[in-house]
Parts: sequence; structure tokens; C-alpha cells
Amino acid sequence: MEKNIFRQLELYKCDTEKHLVLPLAEEGIHAGFLSTAQDYMELSIDLNEELIKNPASTFFGRVIGDCMEGEQVCEGDIVIVDKSLLPPVNGDMCVCYLEGEFTLRIVERRENDNNAIWLMPSNDKYEPFRVTAENDFIVWGVVTGIIKQRGRKQKSKR
Repeated sequence: MEKNIFRQLELYKCDTEKHLVLPLAEEGIHAGFLSTAQDYMELSIDLNEELIKNPASTFFGRVIGDCMEGEQVCEGDIVIVDKSLLPPVNGDMCVCYLEGEFTLRIVERRENDNNAIWLMPSNDKYEPFRVTAENDFIVWGVVTGIIKQRGRKQKSKR
């Protein structure tokens, strides 16, 4: 196995002690035709309440690399991971600990392969990995959400 092929997450604990209440556009944000905009927003939202269902078992991971691009998970994105949802359901995106590194993959259990566990990337540059008894392996948690990083487009110089 190549060194660092699976190092694809930086992990962070979940701090729900603080409440960050932000304005909420209840009418929604239209991506089609413009509608009349609200001059002010009275409702608010707490992202901890919206995104974290099990605070004691939730942590965050910043994605490093491009192995899950087919799932629209890109480098710099933050995954929300819940350990209380273990064991994973076939097809769950999970944070796994493999050979001393954390990695992000789709977990598949294949009945036609003696119930073997396969770690599936969603980028053709990477090969699926069959977990064996010889591997130092554990499923750490199930991804419940993704916080996307979206940068501004650079203005073209004319």
C-alpha cells in the first residue's frame, strides 16, 4: 500500500456549547426567477441544532484530496461525522481508520465475497480497497452532512 494514499481527513471535535444564531431567509432563496425580497428577517437558525443530531458522538473532518469527487466532496470541504450511527449501512459514506490513517470512503459489504468489506472511492484515479483480517481497520463514523467550500470566481483581466 502506498504511503499516505488514505490520509484524507483532518479531524476536529464538535463544540456545541456555544450557540451561533444566524438570520434565516424563511421564504427560501430562489435559484430561478427573482421574487420579492424580504426587507428584514425575523427568524433565526442555530447551525448546531440543524446539523448535529448527536453532539456527544459527532465530530468534523476537513477533506484532504480528491478521492470522493464523484460524491461532490472536494478538498477543503468539511464532513460532519456521527459515531452513534455505527455500524454503517451498506453504501454509507464513512470515515475509516486504516493502517494508521483516516480516510473517507463508501463502505460496501459484499455478500458474494464472503461478506468482505470494501472501501470504495468515487474517483476513477483510485482503486477500491478490500479490507482483510490483516488490516488495522475500524469504521470511525458515518457522514451525515457536508459543508461545502465555495470560493469566489476570479475576475478575468481584459
